[in-house]
Amino acid sequence: MGEQSSIGIDRTGDIAVFDIKGDVTSASEPHFSEAYKHPDMDGVSKILLKFDEEAYINSGGIAVLIQLLAETKRNNQTVAITGLSEHFKKIFNMVGITRFATIYGSVEEAMGKL
Repeated sequence: MGEQSSIGIDRTGDIAVFDIKGDVTSASEPHFSEAYKHPDMDGVSKILLKFDEEAYINSGGIAVLIQLLAETKRNNQTVAITGLSEHFKKIFNMVGITRFATIYGSVEEAMGKL
């Protein structure tokens, strides 16, 4: 815990992979907003949120993710998630994130399903 988040974008066709490093908190909102509005996102219909399994995500971070998912829903984009620890898989399910994004066990599995 304590590492500021950063997001790298890797584009493959109509899929954008958000490579999320560090902790996800309310302070991460500008990083997610900037990544989502990045010019590389033009024409993207699918997004993979690739978390570092060591990532810490607090309630503020969950709120940021819900805000991002609301935006992707408005734009008819499909979202997948990988890299979560078992703990955060349960949390994401409990708070309803899995109604808007599918969690996969690996990047390869997610890319194959997107």
